[in-house]
Amino acid sequence: MKRLWQLAEGEHKALKLSIFLAVIGVLLGMLPYFGVSKIVYGLFVGNKDFSFYLPWCFLILIGYCLKPIFYAKALAESHKATFSVLRNVRIMLLEKLPKMPLGTIIDTHSGDLKTIIVDQVEKMERPLAHLLPEMTANILGPVSIFIYLLILDWRMALLSLVSIPVGMFFMSLIMKGYAEDYSKSVATNTEMNKTIVEYVGGIEVIKTFNQGEKSYGKFTDKVIANASFYYHWMKKCQMPVSLSKNISPTTLITVLPVGWIMFINGSLEMSTFITTIILSLGIAGPLLAAINFVDALAQTGTTVGRIDEILNGTEQVHRRERVHLKNHDIAIKNLHFSYEPGEEVIKGIDMVIQERSLNAFVGPSGSGKSTIAKLIAGFWDVEQGEISIGGINLFNIPLEQLYDLVAFVSQDVFLFNDTIMENIRMGKPSASDEEVIEIAKASGCHDFIMSLEHGYQTKVGSGGNHLSGGEKQRITIARAMIKDAPIIILDEATAYIDPENEQVLQKAINKLIQGKTIIMIAHRLSTITNADQIYLIDHGKLVASGNHEELLKENKLYQAMWEAHIGGKEVA
Repeated sequence: MKRLWQLAEGEHKALKLSIFLAVIGVLLGMLPYFGVSKIVYGLFVGNKDFSFYLPWCFLILIGYCLKPIFYAKALAESHKATFSVLRNVRIMLLEKLPKMPLGTIIDTHSGDLKTIIVDQVEKMERPLAHLLPEMTANILGPVSIFIYLLILDWRMALLSLVSIPVGMFFMSLIMKGYAEDYSKSVATNTEMNKTIVEYVGGIEVIKTFNQGEKSYGKFTDKVIANASFYYHWMKKCQMPVSLSKNISPTTLITVLPVGWIMFINGSLEMSTFITTIILSLGIAGPLLAAINFVDALAQTGTTVGRIDEILNGTEQVHRRERVHLKNHDIAIKNLHFSYEPGEEVIKGIDMVIQERSLNAFVGPSGSGKSTIAKLIAGFWDVEQGEISIGGINLFNIPLEQLYDLVAFVSQDVFLFNDTIMENIRMGKPSASDEEVIEIAKASGCHDFIMSLEHGYQTKVGSGGNHLSGGEKQRITIARAMIKDAPIIILDEATAYIDPENEQVLQKAINKLIQGKTIIMIAHRLSTITNADQIYLIDHGKLVASGNHEELLKENKLYQAMWEAHIGGKEVA
């Protein structure tokens, strides 16, 4: 709760007000019990004076009328504050994401991020909007009654609480391991969400390859696993919850018989006996209401913990002031990097990439080519060694400036569910429509765009699913061209394109790279034979470098890769 309260900073005043109003509301709800106890006592002693009953009736009326007003006002204040907190926490999460290593975000499943930013943040609503005001009020109210009963007769006060500890004992059985069970429930929900996202996102591939039954089976397995977990969890809690909620209110089991004996032997006054009977009924109700929030209290730790996974995540800390670069040479010195501790994927690489040169990273799959490129682009910070641009370490270049320097074109194309015009303009938000159209012509997009019914105003759909793979990739090239960054990284940009589209894309790429520092990652060696420098990467190490002719003559691995390429094979 302490961390939850910290996240609610800025709304403490409103939340405290809601607690105060809720406490007043609960205390007003106790007034009818006081009034009824006085009226019942009057009837027992045979008091027929109407003026005696009138103020107590008025007190009951005040309690019944004002309690819901204060309760509603308390909930209004708490919900207003809570929705503001939820908004602020989501903003904090969304502001945090760009500060984290881009590679970390890419490697995190979208289902996980959705679970945290949407579902887990939403689960803060109950402890903030309800638990804080209502649980506090529902505990303070009975405590106030108990203190009053202690003043009347400490024996009867204790008797009125006998059933409460018994009920709490059964509730404690539920709470053993509750936090762990709740963490498991979050995990099963997350796995189900990830599977749903994957299933829906890949429905085209699933249907095309007739894998509906297999994929649906994987989907239903996760749903069934989720339902099964909740079934067994609820089954385990069912009996203790039932016993707790049925035993806790039974205060009369002790108050009535023992109080009657004490009244008969003259050690308890009739007024005290009746007051205790009536007020003891008013203790259990609020306490039961408070008990209903115990599960929310237990869930808070897990909920806040998932949110803190992002908020406390590692940030990329770079210099804030923009720096002057004398050139765009890229120097890599003794570079080491690992995704998991102790498992290096880049092992002491040194290289210098000259400004305005065409360079290629080649090597077997999994050799570390894309990792080096992404480290140059600032996806992760360097763990050991150094990468510099223009003689300045990446740590001393502001991230915003670094992102301006590099245009990264990946084989994994992503387009926003917006118009083609806006998807291209994203590379340069200030670009005019005319600039976008000129760039589209240069990248070979214009003709196919104009063949669409709405032209540049065509919505591409979620992820660009209304366009073909080649069309999406050409728009991505156009987006990189309009950015006009001095360093361009092409990570298998034509890997999955058919020959016809590849020719169009290659022409667009040739225009894109003019006068730039280029790094190309390619399996198709025929696309990089004209590179100024080819770097051969294997198992995270730089094993050779040179131009195509030099490597073909001197390096056996490159020779094997070339022979496999021209023979239509693949070296793993």
